[in-house]
Amino acid sequence: MTVLLIIIATTISTALGGLFAIKLKDKLHLILGFSAGAVLGVALFDLLPEAIDLTSGTYNIQIISILIAAGFAIYMLLDRYFSMHGHDDHCENPSHNGKLGASALVFHSFLDGFGIGLAFKISPAIGWVVALAVLTHDFSDGVNTVSMIVKNKGGRKSAIKWLIADSLAPAIGVATTYLITVSGSTLGLILSVYIGLFLYISASDLIPESHHQHPATWTTLSTILGMLVILLAVNFAN
Repeated sequence: MTVLLIIIATTISTALGGLFAIKLKDKLHLILGFSAGAVLGVALFDLLPEAIDLTSGTYNIQIISILIAAGFAIYMLLDRYFSMHGHDDHCENPSHNGKLGASALVFHSFLDGFGIGLAFKISPAIGWVVALAVLTHDFSDGVNTVSMIVKNKGGRKSAIKWLIADSLAPAIGVATTYLITVSGSTLGLILSVYIGLFLYISASDLIPESHHQHPATWTTLSTILGMLVILLAVNFAN
């Protein structure tokens, strides 16, 4: 029953964040700036410490660094591939980049749920700590997913579909933990790859787009605010 309530809470939190982004579409540059900081904050303040903790005693920090670089490189190659095809006059779907970024964020939400499920298998106390950490940044996850679609010229309908997928992803992640078993160290390696993906999304996609034809001061402050919100949320959860 407890896990079910947490699943419902994460779904609502993510959905509210996405609806916020859709409603304030005319302020998209500020939302993108905030999203860039939030994605960067999640990677550095949440996923990185978690990956180090999970792999401690099994893998050294060099392995974590290599996987982060690999995640960055993989996403860069995929992004360049879709960018080249997106500029093709015969391309039927020019919003591949947005869908690729949204897919990464949805999988991150899946891992959130997966982490909650694994934590509750260890103990209810650890489960609550992980759940609280997830809840505090799920709102930003919703904002980030919708922003990724909208800024790549995706329509409102497409944004809502991806928001629904992102909202349901944690529930699927929790359910998956009852079907398979993954060691903590393996989960840490998976998180390391996604740190690289998120660093690329923030630095090479969201930040440049948020500054495009808009005053850099406000978008920069929005990015810093996004980072601070995640930092405070993670510290509060811990």
